[in-house]
Amino acid sequence: MHEDWKPRHSPWLIAVGVMLATFMEVLDTSIANVALPHIGGNLSATAEEATWVLTSYLVANAIVLPTTGWLANHFGRKRVFMSCIALFTVSSAMCGLAWDLPALIVARILQGLGGGAMVPIAQAIMLESFPRQKRGAAMAIFAQGVVVAPILGPTLGGWITDSYSWHWIFYINLPVGIFAMFMAQWLVEDPPYIKRNLKATIDYVGFGLLVVWLATLQILLDKGQEADWFSADWVRWFTVVSVLAFIGFVWWEFTTDHPLVDLRVFKYRNFTLGLILMLTLAGILYGTTAQIPLFLQTLMGYPALQSGYALSPRGIAAFFTTFFVGRLVGKVRSKYLLCIGFSVLATSSFMLSRLNLQVSQWNVILPSLVNGVGISFIFVPLTTITMSQLGQQQLGNATGLYNLTRNLGGSIGIAFVTTMLARGSQAHQAYLVSHLTPADRPFVERFEAARQMLAQHADPVTAARQAYAGIYSMLDQQAHLWAYVDNFFKFGLMAVCTMPLILLFKRVSHPAKPAPGAR
Repeated sequence: MHEDWKPRHSPWLIAVGVMLATFMEVLDTSIANVALPHIGGNLSATAEEATWVLTSYLVANAIVLPTTGWLANHFGRKRVFMSCIALFTVSSAMCGLAWDLPALIVARILQGLGGGAMVPIAQAIMLESFPRQKRGAAMAIFAQGVVVAPILGPTLGGWITDSYSWHWIFYINLPVGIFAMFMAQWLVEDPPYIKRNLKATIDYVGFGLLVVWLATLQILLDKGQEADWFSADWVRWFTVVSVLAFIGFVWWEFTTDHPLVDLRVFKYRNFTLGLILMLTLAGILYGTTAQIPLFLQTLMGYPALQSGYALSPRGIAAFFTTFFVGRLVGKVRSKYLLCIGFSVLATSSFMLSRLNLQVSQWNVILPSLVNGVGISFIFVPLTTITMSQLGQQQLGNATGLYNLTRNLGGSIGIAFVTTMLARGSQAHQAYLVSHLTPADRPFVERFEAARQMLAQHADPVTAARQAYAGIYSMLDQQAHLWAYVDNFFKFGLMAVCTMPLILLFKRVSHPAKPAPGAR
């Protein structure tokens, strides 16, 4: 009945309007990363305490994402979208004005609550504004914010922090937010089926279970490695609570008459497969984004801003390739595009797994370029085919779940990197140390050469001690290098292993009555 609804304004103009808010929100998921040392130093906080600036935002963001469908149906999509932009903009100003760490964390929670619903609502607005035949092009525009923004975040954050101060990474949201509010007021409108559901009641039990599940899960992912995972009592308790809350949430949402999140959309094969692939893609994307700057700063000695520059080509490649891929969607089957994308993504990860301590910056930039191309070939067709079996009325709820999956995938990817770097370096170090024995000829030769050189400037005992220290420092570097290499290789394997799922997607034909002029 409402499938043929069309907005009053041009879909392309609407896309530009809502993408302002989307880019601003997604940028803030990563822009504060490189500024954490400055924030901690300025607010008298430790490095561990400063990470709550990131965690608090992600927790609040994740909690709001699945509630997007209910919020839009109850209050109206336009009203919620504009309220989110307003809350996000005001809380950004509060972040910049924060006088201590607790004040900044509270402001970041408010910022996460405002930003959580903003992205899925923007995605739903764009999907509804374009006819089915043009949704690939719409998602190409949407991908500019969701894919490029978190890649450019560390570079922009590093430049702003070095040139001005960390406060300005939040202040830059103010003019963008005000202009986005103006554009939303002018362009966005509620479709008829949204207006019909304004009296929907909230599912308090489901919301409570959702909050407990996501909050405990996010804290586990963020702090688990610091506590050595299950060796800590609180980690075990949080895990039990998170699992029980998740089971209770799923059971309740399937049995209640008015669920907060309609989980019945999982009966559509394309939607379920799409979420699995998005979880994998987000894990690889955010994991790689977190790992490359760490590699460049800790092992190669690059400053924060220069390490951010190494990731910039990936954003540039993704930006331009996405427009090309958007034109292919609808002309080339999404399965083929996804196969190309995951193959290219795996190739870039395998290229990064060949890094060593003698590489130039170009050896990081080239795989990053390839990575950006691969992501572009994945994101647009994946979003389109994931939503292909859903009706207009289901898009609001589905986009909330889709973006929640992206958020969780990113958190899992970062937690994976943190854990495997720590444990992998320990494993490689234990293996390499076993070769530092008098029976190992290369070690003996290197040690003797170092000792004789140092003996020219120190007594024999001191020279031997310094020779051992120098060799162990090299060993430690090599152990950490192999941990990075292992992680990149595992990301490549993850991309390869998800490719068989692409073949399970169901082909969905276009509507019988296409929009006038569509081909």
